[in-house]
Amino acid sequence: MGGKELIPIVLFVGLFSLVFGIRYLVNKEKMAMIERGIDPGLRKATPKPFISLKFGLLMVGLGLGLLVALFTVRGVFGSEMRDGEDGQAVAIYFGSIFIFGGLGLITSYVIEKKWLDQQP
Repeated sequence: MGGKELIPIVLFVGLFSLVFGIRYLVNKEKMAMIERGIDPGLRKATPKPFISLKFGLLMVGLGLGLLVALFTVRGVFGSEMRDGEDGQAVAIYFGSIFIFGGLGLITSYVIEKKWLDQQP
């Protein structure tokens, strides 16, 4: 039996041990909270009302970034691309994605801040 046959077995045992250990420690933590009189259900995540807006604007920004990059690459480089220009096209794509994605997140922040300022 070589080393290659042991890899799936070790991975399975390791993954099982990891899941079991995490579950055991979470249960132990909850039991300690109950012993101290703390309700373990209070740590549940509160709903975030603007999370869909944030991700929606981020996705729109990324899509706009890709479109702007596509039109920029086609307009600047035309139909023929030389060898050295591939790196510039990739830089334009990534730059546009991050710029417009960031603009989407900034827009989300402005909308959230305006809404929070209006709340009593």
